[in-house]
Amino acid sequence: MANPAADPQPVEDVQGDNRWMDLHNAFIVESKEREPEVLFLGDSLLADLQQTEIWSQMFEPLHCVNFSIGGDQTQNLLWRIKNGELDNMQPKVIVLLIGTNNHNHTAEQVAGGIMEIVRTINNKQPQAQLIVVGLLPRGEKPNSLREKFAVINKSIEEQLSNIPSTTFLNVDPALFYRPGSETISRRDMWDFLHLTTRGYQKLCEVLLEELQSLLQNYMKVESTSVETASMAGELASDEP
Repeated sequence: MANPAADPQPVEDVQGDNRWMDLHNAFIVESKEREPEVLFLGDSLLADLQQTEIWSQMFEPLHCVNFSIGGDQTQNLLWRIKNGELDNMQPKVIVLLIGTNNHNHTAEQVAGGIMEIVRTINNKQPQAQLIVVGLLPRGEKPNSLREKFAVINKSIEEQLSNIPSTTFLNVDPALFYRPGSETISRRDMWDFLHLTTRGYQKLCEVLLEELQSLLQNYMKVESTSVETASMAGELASDEP
């Protein structure tokens, strides 16, 4: 039986303003004009990050672009990356956070949708290191969605362990809990889902550390490749 979370689908324009498709087309134009080091792909949890000072201070210096759209589910992001958004650039690192909006899909289906996105990214961007961010907790108090997300995260972490150049970033849910409890503070998620500046600070400190590590490794590999090529050239010039 086909997995609806892994079946590429554009968002239906129920509001009649074509915003989703216009954003998709704008991303394609941007991909032709920019040469990013890092690409962010996801839903509102990453889209809203771009409107914060944290983005300006932490990520813009790393030459990042953000192709995230609020409300996207796995099948919507999958459609976008299969229809042009990954075709005109070669980022060194791609950051993925998607799945919190797949309300009508089972944990197994959502995990399958995320893995299909991972496979598509790896096929279209084989040079890139991929960071898959685990789903964040939501809802003020412990609830069935948090339990579902824990199952998804465990499944994704296990499946990614065998895929090269791919990292699962397991963000500790307790980062967003009130001390000594499992209730989420509105100081971190203002509506118990979307992050505040303080919430983004907690998420991005963990993410930035992983991102900088991967970029440094990438630069070391590039540097070694340049040195090797230079050395080979020098050796060739010394030959009689």
